[in-house]
Amino acid sequence: MTADGTDETTGAGTETGTDTGEEDAQAFYGRWARLYDLLARKTPGITALRARAAAACRLESGDTVVEMGCGTGANLPYLREQVGPEGTVIGVDFTRPVLERARELTVEYDNVHVVRGDATAPPVADADAVLATFVAGMLADPAGAVDDWCDLVGSDGHVVLVNAARSREWYGPPVNAVFRAVVVLSTPPTTKLRYETSPHELLDERIDAAHDRLRDRSAAIAHETHAFGVVRLTGGRIR
Repeated sequence: MTADGTDETTGAGTETGTDTGEEDAQAFYGRWARLYDLLARKTPGITALRARAAAACRLESGDTVVEMGCGTGANLPYLREQVGPEGTVIGVDFTRPVLERARELTVEYDNVHVVRGDATAPPVADADAVLATFVAGMLADPAGAVDDWCDLVGSDGHVVLVNAARSREWYGPPVNAVFRAVVVLSTPPTTKLRYETSPHELLDERIDAAHDRLRDRSAAIAHETHAFGVVRLTGGRIR
């Protein structure tokens, strides 16, 4: 499992627009795990967004749901609320310090499991729904990953994507200027000043590819935008 553009890896909860070595990404996200956890839980509006994402999975009591790139586990309690004590929630990520934080924060739930693994090769055979938040931009082949997730849930299962990309709203230019800066600063290593492809442009391409593929695979689709059009939430019931 690498993140150099040859094999796809999961993200640790922060979406960037470039490929990095696995060791760089591990060190970067591991070092900032607690800060990311704080941002994941305290950013204004994030609680409502996570609740919306969990609801979009269309889960019922007793279902099994997998979150790809679960990061520090901010979404896991919302998913557990949807499936109830009889259901199963599995969080998958590749960064050990981040997963340790997720385990600390979900230790009270005996039906929430956090495992280290690759978002493109999840360690489960089937599920009723897959949630991936701020992950598609970190994958070399996001459309291929969405195909895998759709196959995992099968017909009538649900896949939900939440990603950040440049706003398409009429007031987008100043919002996008801030967004571009955030993308560069959150792309490991942060000391890199020049890229062959602009991180925000690559991010847009990957997110468009992921969301378009989900639409292609879905019989029913729901789509929302949040945070001035920067955050896109797309949910699909798979054919």
